[in-house]
Amino acid sequence: MNNKWVVFVLTAFGVFMSTLDGSVVNIALPAILDDFEARLSVVEWVVMIYLLTVTAFLLGAGRLSDIYGHRRIYITGLLLFSFSSFLCGLSPNVYFLIFSRMIQGFSSAMIMACTPALLVAAFPVSERGKIFGINSMVVACGLTAGPAIGGLLIEISSWRLIFYLNVPIGIIAAVGSYFVMKPYDKSESEAEFDLRGTIYAALGTGLFLVAVTHGYEWGFGSFKFAGSLAAGICLIALFLKKEKHAKDPVLNLRIFKSRMLSISALSGVLLFMILFVIIFLMPFFLMKPMGLDSKTSGYILMVPFAFLFFVSPVSGNLSDYFGSRVLCTIGLFILTCGVLLFTTLTPDSSIIDICLRLSLIGIGTSVFISPNSAAIMSSIPQDLKGTGGAIMATSRNLGMVLGIASAGALFNFVFHNITANGSLNNYNPEMEEAFMAAFKFTIQATAVLAASATVITALRGPEQSRQRRQ
Repeated sequence: MNNKWVVFVLTAFGVFMSTLDGSVVNIALPAILDDFEARLSVVEWVVMIYLLTVTAFLLGAGRLSDIYGHRRIYITGLLLFSFSSFLCGLSPNVYFLIFSRMIQGFSSAMIMACTPALLVAAFPVSERGKIFGINSMVVACGLTAGPAIGGLLIEISSWRLIFYLNVPIGIIAAVGSYFVMKPYDKSESEAEFDLRGTIYAALGTGLFLVAVTHGYEWGFGSFKFAGSLAAGICLIALFLKKEKHAKDPVLNLRIFKSRMLSISALSGVLLFMILFVIIFLMPFFLMKPMGLDSKTSGYILMVPFAFLFFVSPVSGNLSDYFGSRVLCTIGLFILTCGVLLFTTLTPDSSIIDICLRLSLIGIGTSVFISPNSAAIMSSIPQDLKGTGGAIMATSRNLGMVLGIASAGALFNFVFHNITANGSLNNYNPEMEEAFMAAFKFTIQATAVLAASATVITALRGPEQSRQRRQ
């Protein structure tokens, strides 16, 4: 690579677009709903299909980049993302928009899987924690800026501008990557791409996530839930069986013999589950029992992500010297303390009280993410760095989906039992007691999960300083 910081900027374009499009579209849903005069149950898939497609194809995209070159797949992902964004903006109806978002999700998987591998190739081992810390700042920027940018663009023009904005950014990043990044050497890999394994993984993951996200809505005893879950598990089992004996597997299962890698990946899933239980529940708490408006609630919910800007680079730097175990364990311990404090919230709590609790959530998350990312990428063989990036991104996305699904299921189970199937759509002050009972039950269960995750991450074992490894 010619210049490691130019490489970082080019990958930052891709990271920012991918994370931005995971959050920016939410604020556009009411406008899309009105524009197409579609049902809410259909419009929800504009968001859902993107997240499902990204998660389902990450492993395949990672392996593809290991075989054909990280630069090549990254550039292809950027160009496809730009093209699909253009299609999203042109959409004549909601179904075409959902189809275009599916393509966008696939291209985003290519970008996300390649980014960590490109950073690892550009930066020395001794700077690995630092660069993943700075990369976390870009992720935070995409997540926090999404609603604000989306609202501004919709006010200026329309929801279509949200997608058109990606087109020039993606093309500029693709052209820059072509000239700056190291070309692929065909002698690096003679492996074949496992298409059947990729399809098994994608369909299995997709069906599993559809089942867990809609489980409570469909009913856990319904045919739709049982059928989707069973089909997803069977396809994942077929995938694992095939990978065990495949000559060139999509996912080399032998890498999970590394305790550092397997526990780091599991810890990542648990961290994002815990985080997104809080992120999912808090808007309802702020706007229902507390009665705050959406604008104020939005500002409050920026608090945990703001810490990614300041704490993640510091934590990443420290992990280069001390390894990941101590920092990740401290991060999850802080997160556990923050979750426990949420059990004491009441509708009379002040905004400052809430922000202090969210600050602990943000600090714990920020201390954890960079060292954990560096640990995963440092545990992966050189020829499987794309797969390592895919594992890292899959852990994050899987945790997000499972966190939202479990929060919704636990909360609704208690709330509906107390209110005799009452709905938050018709929330009134008489439901406050039921809301708080459901809220506290869900948070208490999450606190148990957080404490368990803290113990699990401490079991990853000691890690040699990356400074000494150089």
